[in-house]
Amino acid sequence: MGLNTNRVEDGSGSGHAQQETTTVSILVPSETMGPQELHGVCLPPQKTTFQKLRHKLSEIFFPDDPLHRFKNQTNVNKILFALHFVFPVFQWAPNYNLTLLRSDVVSGLTIASLAIPQGISYAKLANLPPVIGLYSSFVPPLIYAVLGSSKHLAVGPVSIASLVMGTMLNDAVSYSLNPVLYLKLAFTATFFAGLCQASLGFLRLGFIIDFLSKATLVGFMAGAAIIVSMQQLKGLLGIVNFTSKMQIIPVLSSVIEQRDEWSWHAIVMGFSSLACLLTTRQIGLRKPKLFWVSAAAPLTSVILSTVLVAVFKLHDVATIGQLKKGLNPSSANMLYFHGEFLAIAVKTGAVTGLLSLTEGIAVGRTFASLKNYQVDGNKEMIAIGVMNMAGSCSSCYVTTGSFSRSAVNENAGGQTAMSNIIMALTVLVTLLFLMPLFRYTPDLILAAIIVTAVIGLIDYQSAINLWKVDKLDFLACLSSFFGVLFVSVPVGLTIAVGISVFKILLHVTRPNTGVLGNIPGTEIYQDLDRYREAQRVPSFVILGVEAPIYFANATYLQERILRWLREEDDWIAANNGSTLKCVIIDMTAVTAMDTSGISMVKELKKMLEKRSLQLVLANPVGSVMEKLHKSNSLESFGSNGLYRTVGEAVADISSSWKAQL
Repeated sequence: MGLNTNRVEDGSGSGHAQQETTTVSILVPSETMGPQELHGVCLPPQKTTFQKLRHKLSEIFFPDDPLHRFKNQTNVNKILFALHFVFPVFQWAPNYNLTLLRSDVVSGLTIASLAIPQGISYAKLANLPPVIGLYSSFVPPLIYAVLGSSKHLAVGPVSIASLVMGTMLNDAVSYSLNPVLYLKLAFTATFFAGLCQASLGFLRLGFIIDFLSKATLVGFMAGAAIIVSMQQLKGLLGIVNFTSKMQIIPVLSSVIEQRDEWSWHAIVMGFSSLACLLTTRQIGLRKPKLFWVSAAAPLTSVILSTVLVAVFKLHDVATIGQLKKGLNPSSANMLYFHGEFLAIAVKTGAVTGLLSLTEGIAVGRTFASLKNYQVDGNKEMIAIGVMNMAGSCSSCYVTTGSFSRSAVNENAGGQTAMSNIIMALTVLVTLLFLMPLFRYTPDLILAAIIVTAVIGLIDYQSAINLWKVDKLDFLACLSSFFGVLFVSVPVGLTIAVGISVFKILLHVTRPNTGVLGNIPGTEIYQDLDRYREAQRVPSFVILGVEAPIYFANATYLQERILRWLREEDDWIAANNGSTLKCVIIDMTAVTAMDTSGISMVKELKKMLEKRSLQLVLANPVGSVMEKLHKSNSLESFGSNGLYRTVGEAVADISSSWKAQL
C-alpha cells in the first residue's frame, strides 16, 4: 500500500501566524500505476483587512497601475513623468518636427472643411443658433490637444449628443418661445456633462459607462438616426410649420398635414444634394484613398447651394440668415444653477455626457488599436470633461470625439493632436472673417448633411449578428430602437439600459451548472452535454458551478444541485447504474463566496449526509478557502472533503472504498 497525505495548509509562510494543518492518512492501492501523490489544498497568505481593502480598491480603480513609471525614479524624472501624465502634450511636443507639422496641417485643414458645415448643422439639430456649432469647434479642440491622449481623435459637436440635448431640453423649454432660457439650459447642461465626465475620470469610475452595452447603443443610435432623418424633412421639403416632437408618428403626420407648404425648389435642391453626399460617402467608404472626396463634399455642397440661392434669389427656400462675426463670447454668466429648470439641465447633462463620453472613448480606442498605441480611458474622460466645462463658459455646447472627423483625420495623415489645433485655427478664421458668406446658406443643405452623417449610425449588420449570437442582447437592441421611435429618446435609452442590467442580474442569480464526466484516458472532467466522449464515473456525481456563490444565487444553486441529484437518481435507475455515494462540486469557476454561500454549502452537506452521501469540494480558490476556514466550515469536511482536482478526489475516494472491502 502507498501512503499519501491530503493537507489543508496555511500558505502564509514565515512572518505570519503559525501554520495550521490538517493531516489525513490515505491508502492508495499499489497495484495501480504506483502510489498516487495527492496535493494539499492551501489557504491563501494571511492579510489584514486593510491590506485586502487596499488590494480590492486597487483592482477596481487602478487595474492599469498608472503610477508604475514613477517607481525607482529620480525626482527630476518624477516631475517629467507627472507633466506627461497630466498633460499628454508634453509627450509629443518635444519631438515635434516639420514633417509631422506638414501632415497635421493637411489633416487639420481637411477636417475643418468637414467640421464647419457639420458644426452649423448639428447646432440646428440641438435647436441652437448655428454659430454655437462653430464656437464648439474652436475652444474644445484646443483644450483637448493639451489634455487628450489620442493622436487621431478629432473633437467637436456630434449628432447623437446634439439630438439628445435638443430633444430633452425642447420638452421643457422651446427655443423659439424663450431663446435666452434655452441657451442658459444648454450651456448649463454642457457644464454638468463635463463635470460628470471629468469626475468619472478623476475618480476612475469609467466602468460605469460599460452599462451602455453595444446592443443598447446599436438600437439607440439606429432609432435616433431614423428620427433625426425624419426631422430633416422639414428642410428637405421646405416646410415652415413643422412639429417639434421627436416621435415617428407625429413627424410623419406633420409631413402629410403640411404638404401644401412643400417647395419644389427645396425638394429638387435638397434631394439632389442628399444624393450627391450619399454617393461621395460611399466612395469614401469603398475607396479609403479617396477620403478627400467625402470630406470635401459637405463644404462644397454648402458653397454651391449658397451661390444658387444668392444668384437666383430663391425666396421660397429658407436660409440660415445673418451670423454674428467674432470670437466666442463668454457664457459664464448664463450658467443656470437655481430655479425650476435646474433638474432638467442636470439630467440632460448627465445623459448627453455619458453618451458622448462613450462615443469619444470608443472612437479613440478604435484608432489607437489600428495604429498600435494606447489611450488612457481615464485621461480621456478628464480631457473631454474639462473641455466641456470650459466650453460651457465660452458659448459651446456638448462636444466629444467624432467618428467621421477622426476617420478623415487618420486618412488625411494626421500624426498628433496638432491637427485639432489647425482645425480650431481654421474655424477661428471663419468666425472672424467668413461668417457673412453663410447668410444665404439654405436650411436644406444642412438637413442633407445631417441625414448623410446620421445614416451611418444604422448598423443593421450588428443587429443581425446580435440575433444570431444572443437573443437577449437583440431584445435590448429592439427595446432601445422602438423606445426611441415611438416614445422618446430618454425613455428608449432607459428601457435598453434596464434590460442590460436585468441581463447582468440574470447571469448572477441563475449561473450555469452542469454534470461533469471523465474523458477516457485522461484526468480531464468536462460537461456531459458538451462532450459525447465524456463518461459518468460510477457512484459519483460531479457538478460544475460556473459563478461566484452569493446571497443572490445561493438558494437557486442549492435547489439546482438537489435537482441534479434527482435527475442522476433517475438516470441510475433507468440504466442500472452503481449506487450513488459521493457528490463532488468542482469549485474552479467559483471565484468568490459570501456568508450566504457558506451557509448554503453547510446546509447542503447536512442534507446529503441524511441521504448517506458524501460532499466533496474540488479546487476551491484562495478567497473561498479563506472564507471556509474563518467560518470553521473546513472542520466539517473532515479528512477527505477537500481536493485540489476532481481527478485526485475520484482516485483517492475510490481507493478508500476499495480498502474498506
